[in-house]
Amino acid sequence: MKTRPESLRAIAGESFDVCVIGGGATGAGCALDSQLRGLKTVLLEAGDFGGATSSASTKIVHGGVRYLEQAVKDLDAKQYHVVRCALHERISMLRNAPYLAGRMEFLVPCFCWLDAAYFDAGLKMYDWIAGRARLSPSRFLSREETLRRIPALKPDGLVGAVAYADGQFNDSRYNIALVETFTGAGGETLNYARVIAFEKSSAGKLAACEAEDRFTRSTFQIRARAFVNATGPYADTLRQLAAPGAAPRMRLSKGSHILLPLEVMPGADAVLIPRTEDGRVLFAVPWMGRLLVGTTEQEVSVHDELHLTKDEVEYLLCHLNRYLVNPVTPNQIVSGFAGARPLVSAGDSCGTQKLARDHEVEIDSQSGLVSIMGGKWTTYRAMAEDTVDAVQKYLGVQPTASPTRNRPLAGSEGFAPGYSQHLAGEFGIADAVARHLAERFGTAAPRVLELAAENAELAKPVISGFPALGAEVAYAARTEMAVTIEDVLFRRLGIQLYSWRLAIHAAPVVAAILAREFSWPADRTRAAVQEYVARINRLLALAGLEPEPDSDAGGSIQ
Repeated sequence: MKTRPESLRAIAGESFDVCVIGGGATGAGCALDSQLRGLKTVLLEAGDFGGATSSASTKIVHGGVRYLEQAVKDLDAKQYHVVRCALHERISMLRNAPYLAGRMEFLVPCFCWLDAAYFDAGLKMYDWIAGRARLSPSRFLSREETLRRIPALKPDGLVGAVAYADGQFNDSRYNIALVETFTGAGGETLNYARVIAFEKSSAGKLAACEAEDRFTRSTFQIRARAFVNATGPYADTLRQLAAPGAAPRMRLSKGSHILLPLEVMPGADAVLIPRTEDGRVLFAVPWMGRLLVGTTEQEVSVHDELHLTKDEVEYLLCHLNRYLVNPVTPNQIVSGFAGARPLVSAGDSCGTQKLARDHEVEIDSQSGLVSIMGGKWTTYRAMAEDTVDAVQKYLGVQPTASPTRNRPLAGSEGFAPGYSQHLAGEFGIADAVARHLAERFGTAAPRVLELAAENAELAKPVISGFPALGAEVAYAARTEMAVTIEDVLFRRLGIQLYSWRLAIHAAPVVAAILAREFSWPADRTRAAVQEYVARINRLLALAGLEPEPDSDAGGSIQ
């Protein structure tokens, strides 16, 4: 990718075939599909790429076991369609970015034989719907095999488990890979650029948008033949900007997660907790050296602040501890996050847990705005394909075939199992660092290591206890449009998800590197650290955890 100043110069005042608004999974997928079909495309994001919903998922590439159960119980064709689409898209996600996504086995513990038969039958149906896209067949595991694989489970009353396969991925990095693949195909993009107004033609159709650079507060115009609204939870806001009075369609469901030390449930397998008091399922998933547990379900509005709360901590631990020999306490939580799922409402009053995760493409009859609403991470590519089909129809051309189903993403070219060993051997770096780089950059990792070779300071770890190098911070700033400390620590390096407290102490190092890259003055650098530390301490407090004591991180910048 270009730097932000380079990108701003390339797009301000220019004309495009398509302007995609929203740089999460769906928007990045739409932009990539559009560019690859020969449409000159620009992608605008109001915050950081994947900075909201797309970096707050359960990190699972799946059809949705709960959606299948609802489809069968309620004879709901929409839920069935979601499952079928997602199961067939799952294999493409894993294949197109193998360094960011892979297969994982999930175990459903059973404490009576009736449950075992029920889940075994349901997951056989899950396999059948996947067809040739199935990852591996589900099967029943004996009590002994279940406890061998997950010794942290309570043995009392356990009769066994049903095992099935789904996918797992790094959502933030996958989002970045989509954007990088798009720009590599000739697309233009800019983050922290909020659309604030539209200009219409004499026929009343959208002809241009005005956007604001959120750092300089300067505005610029982009002209396009078609505009795509891929803003997820904010879809209604943009719909009403384009067509005042447009009826709201979105209903938002907040999902919160906690991260625990992996020692809580050691092993390579995930656990699906099949029943909660509010009719959901919970996942406990090994992810990036931690145990990720989620998610909750609470209807929220677009104006609500999204963060992990003390009540949600209690809810998640209550259900998790029912399955563990050694109960987890809140003080074992190392990090957490929350996001909003964008669900499309047909105007009914059912709870959000009953709304299908299907997607819908809408073309506004007055303004021509093409809105893609609803959906889920696993179906982002199919959503993009449907959206670009609609864009081409709007532009008066016959839709062409989408080229994205088997399109490797940036960093995937030449990637193979064992690539981290190749990195370790060629560059003489520790195995943990090599794995970390391979899992985030794929075959682009040598470009990061070249920066480390050029500057000894960048070859040092960002923080003791995590295998990230200073070179990754510089790389994120130069080639991935990372601008803030949180851009780096959360979505580029992953330290904030690994440990809130570790992130606090890494902040001054990250800020110092960003300051060199962007020529920040000392007072701005110090203020950025203090703001970040205050934010993380507030997240700790809201979750009912003790803030980091005496964290005068701003004073340690060199």
